[in-house]
Amino acid sequence: MNDYTKPLPTLNDHNRPFWEAARKDELRLQQCLDCQHIRYPINHVCPKCLSERAEWKRVSGRGTVFSYIVFHQVYHAGFAKDVPYNVAMIQLEEGPRMISNVVGVPVDAVKVGDAVTVCFDRVTEDVAIPRFKLATQANA
Repeated sequence: MNDYTKPLPTLNDHNRPFWEAARKDELRLQQCLDCQHIRYPINHVCPKCLSERAEWKRVSGRGTVFSYIVFHQVYHAGFAKDVPYNVAMIQLEEGPRMISNVVGVPVDAVKVGDAVTVCFDRVTEDVAIPRFKLATQANA
């Protein structure tokens, strides 16, 4: 795991609960304590009501592919061995959209509307990155 060459998140007080949950194979997002809006990306203010009060809620990790693109160009040396790879916008059942990858299938197998479920890629001792698998592949 020490040879991971791709960019890593910078853990801080605002995002640490997200990354700690991911290390436990859980997807947790912020939920506003005033309007109940579930939000992502992580922010100190609710985009619906501007409240600063929130808690971390475990979400299902289920969603659909809202959009995707296949990268054929190497934009960072750490991704050179992965080209081509997909970058997908996942519409989570709970509302937010996440940018990630659909893994475990050829890049041309991903389609808009595909049902997906979260999985976690442990890239270092401290970081597990949420990725998604096609729902039909989730139990494989």
